[in-house]
Amino acid sequence: MQIPRLHPDTIEEVKLRADIVDVVSEYVVLRKRGKDFVGLCPFHDEKSPSFTVSQTKQMYYCFGCLAGGNAIKFVMELGKRSFADVVLDLARRYQVPVQTLEPEQRQELQRQLSLREQLYEVLATSSQFYQHALRQSQGQQAIKYLQSNRQLKEETIQQFGLGYAPAGWETLHRYLVEDKHYPVQILEKAGLIKPRKEGGGYYDVFRDRLMIPIRDVQGRVIAFGGRTLTDEQPKYLNSPETELFSKGKTLFALDQAKGGISQLDQAVVVEGYFDAIALHAVGINNAVASLGTALSLEQVRLILRYTESKQLVLNFDADKAGTNATERAIGEIAELAYKGEVQLKILNLPDGKDADEYLHSHTPEDYGELLKNAPLWLDWQIQQITNNRDLRQTNDFQQVTQQMVKLLKRITNLELYQYYITYCAKIISLGEARLVRPREETLEILLGKITPVIGQKKPITVSSKDYVYRQALTNTSDGNLLEQAEALLLRIFLHCPEQRQGIIDELEERDLQFSLSHHRFLWQQILEIAIEQLDLISALQNRYLEASEDLGLVSHLFHLNEKWKIEIPRTPQVVQAAIACMDLVMLEKRYRHFLELWQQTDPEVEPERYQSYYQAFYAEKIKLQKIDRQRLFSITELL
Repeated sequence: MQIPRLHPDTIEEVKLRADIVDVVSEYVVLRKRGKDFVGLCPFHDEKSPSFTVSQTKQMYYCFGCLAGGNAIKFVMELGKRSFADVVLDLARRYQVPVQTLEPEQRQELQRQLSLREQLYEVLATSSQFYQHALRQSQGQQAIKYLQSNRQLKEETIQQFGLGYAPAGWETLHRYLVEDKHYPVQILEKAGLIKPRKEGGGYYDVFRDRLMIPIRDVQGRVIAFGGRTLTDEQPKYLNSPETELFSKGKTLFALDQAKGGISQLDQAVVVEGYFDAIALHAVGINNAVASLGTALSLEQVRLILRYTESKQLVLNFDADKAGTNATERAIGEIAELAYKGEVQLKILNLPDGKDADEYLHSHTPEDYGELLKNAPLWLDWQIQQITNNRDLRQTNDFQQVTQQMVKLLKRITNLELYQYYITYCAKIISLGEARLVRPREETLEILLGKITPVIGQKKPITVSSKDYVYRQALTNTSDGNLLEQAEALLLRIFLHCPEQRQGIIDELEERDLQFSLSHHRFLWQQILEIAIEQLDLISALQNRYLEASEDLGLVSHLFHLNEKWKIEIPRTPQVVQAAIACMDLVMLEKRYRHFLELWQQTDPEVEPERYQSYYQAFYAEKIKLQKIDRQRLFSITELL
């Protein structure tokens, strides 16, 4: 909507009332650390918290991506919203009177603002109506269904605001329009009524259905799910998309579960409303439901705001439809799991039951034990690949092996890759230990990490470890190993004067240069300033200002967060590992160059050149392995 210019008094009042810790806490799990708060940054992917919020300064800052600002800017950046839109939203939330610079536009502004408020109000009133109808004679079948079929107690029915939509075609419509005097247009915009195709007028969307309110994270009703009590189809009917409700961006019961998710540092995602309700009813209060759809990336990111370790358990039905839903859900978030951004597990309950059915005949402790032993997502996928396959049959063996290779190809984490290459080899070895290593070689050949050589009895290993590192080094994301290594070295140089000459000597001895342009420019400026200068950072900042260069890409190197204050004393090992990583890049280029030449040479036509290229790439490989041993310290422990 077109928003007129806001009065400065309104903006200032919003800044005063909107506490930044309160605002940020709706999106990020914050933990007290000293006088400030810390959490995982919502603006970039990270495993360790680098995002800080200062209540005294009413500011936030991320040492990882350099995002920073006040409460208004936080909401603007997170939701990609305009300044005025965010100020108005915060003004409503903190009950700040809105003033504009154009008095004649205030009436139109208030009309626009009131639309969402009216939607919230009419949906809340409808929820109360449905709850009241549940207690009337017409709602007896619905209440019996909840208490007998679903075995829900009164406390749970009230907790989730469950209700009943009467069977009449215009019951809710008449109540809201005639008794409560809401405009028909508001009811339609809220998804409560629809216009008749013939004869004019409107009819209720939900009729003779058990009603389940869908709430936003703040606990406001934004939509409904209705379950039929007859044979009518569909069995479950959701509100249409509205100004307030988007099915793919909403999770049922998140308002109830966010505290439990944060406390347990784990989220459980089930498929249906009553699965989530049943879990909460027995005290498992970290469960949400995906509204009957495949889990979307937006929904996953919404959940992950509340768990620091990013633990997510998918508990979809174990029947074919549930298994397909699980596979679709993994398809959406697989990349997050491969990158380590989510610890994903899969829980399929025995006998194909859903969570609600399972809890009718088992205890919460039984469910908790299954939850604890739920397999990791990759283990689960391997189980799906091998189900109903006879690996003694050639066709089954080939299909299973090919599907395993597809999974293994996407793993870029070295330790994870090495574990699963052996794990898969053991599976296709059928328990025969003597076959495990040959099966590993079979998988690696299919993965392209071992090259069979003509005339040799054994294949020459082009090293799965090197392959994984090459994948990481050729990754162009901001978090790649080379950028981290260079940044490490520059950060130490800036903050540890006693290390400066040693770093210069090491780089000159190995003839290494900084590969990234912003790091290279910073290094050029450093070399032009006397390295013994104590206030090197201040001098560099002045140079950037004089040269009109953007500090954004390197400014984070000028600051030390809590982690680096601890890590700095370990600088000798860090320097060695960082330089080793830079050295690896140059070695990798030579290694790949000679390997390609060797693979392209025909040994029968040019045997001497073939042997020469082989010796060259093998020598580079030995150097790579030596560098790897140095660099592994930084990758697994320092970065």
